[in-house]
Amino acid sequence: MRDVPDPRLENRQDAIVRVRRTVTCGSDLHLLGGYIPFMRAGDVLGHEFLGEVVEVGPDVRKHSIGDRVVVSSFVACGRCWYCANDLHSCCDNSNTNPAVTETVWGQAAAGCYGYSDAMGGFRGSHAEYVRVPFADVGAFKVPDGVSDERAVFASDSAPTGWMGAHLGGVRQGDVVAVWGAGAVGQLAARASMLLGAERVIVIDRFDYRLQMTERHIGAETINYTRTSVAGELRERTGGRGPDVCVEAAGMEAHGIGPEYLYDQVKQQLRLRQDRPPAVREAIHACRKGGTVFVLGAFTGMVDTFPLGALMNKGLTLRGAQTHGPRYIPMLLDRMERDEVVTEHLATHVLPLAEGPLGYQLFKEKQDECVRAVFTP
Repeated sequence: MRDVPDPRLENRQDAIVRVRRTVTCGSDLHLLGGYIPFMRAGDVLGHEFLGEVVEVGPDVRKHSIGDRVVVSSFVACGRCWYCANDLHSCCDNSNTNPAVTETVWGQAAAGCYGYSDAMGGFRGSHAEYVRVPFADVGAFKVPDGVSDERAVFASDSAPTGWMGAHLGGVRQGDVVAVWGAGAVGQLAARASMLLGAERVIVIDRFDYRLQMTERHIGAETINYTRTSVAGELRERTGGRGPDVCVEAAGMEAHGIGPEYLYDQVKQQLRLRQDRPPAVREAIHACRKGGTVFVLGAFTGMVDTFPLGALMNKGLTLRGAQTHGPRYIPMLLDRMERDEVVTEHLATHVLPLAEGPLGYQLFKEKQDECVRAVFTP
């Protein structure tokens, strides 16, 4: 932790937000682990947050000083072709350093708070104040009936989870399997239920996360260290497999067996950035003609991707960073109606000065930590 200059308005559509809650995220661990090699000294982490507007630029129309707002983790201009088509994390205008991701991915993604120079170099939310560009597009007033503890997860975890279920095509009567019982996985499971899934099954290895999922979400669970996931899913689906599989683990996913050891060795030696055991298992487990949606963050190429299974089973594979403005207003409404409840995810609430401890608890899964929330 260190003191840094307070942010200032830089453009006419900016707002300055005093942070009230900011949350750790699994994708932050990829930055801390060095798997995304574009951090610079002095960068501020954090992209999931809620706060109070303390200053607005002259072109901000929707917000006033004193508004309590939740802010989408990805920065979107609201005017380009991608924003007009609700693909806000693909915004053409918000990443101020597009050359990196254009080189790596062919085209640049949108900017993201606290997520390295490759994603625009924006200072993140683990701070007392944050500059919010395009405030009328990315910041949303929180209803009075929704607490800070609930609303903060509408910034990133809830819209990410909802997107996985929605763009994964979950329909009435479907069976959905979700890999990962963290915040995003739990909220993808809840979204699947609200979209009409008949059964939702969440896969993880930590009993405390699985028990939380059963208690607060109401989904079925599988501990993959104790049984064959593919066999269990076939057993529960009449032999077919799930209709929709949602991967919510990401580039540092854990696994078992020789393939996982191979993945881990190559990643640790920096011979590649990502390890995909959860994606691989989801593709193998999904029913023929089904859909696999990748919500976990990935950055590079892998050499153990089951392309043959994907093609020969007729699967649809999709993925995206979260299109926050597409889902946040709807989610705040559902939070106000108690349809989406998230407070249980904040297992550890700490002052910002204890940020290093919060990240240690979160990364090492100590003291049954699901998410650490900081209060500047």
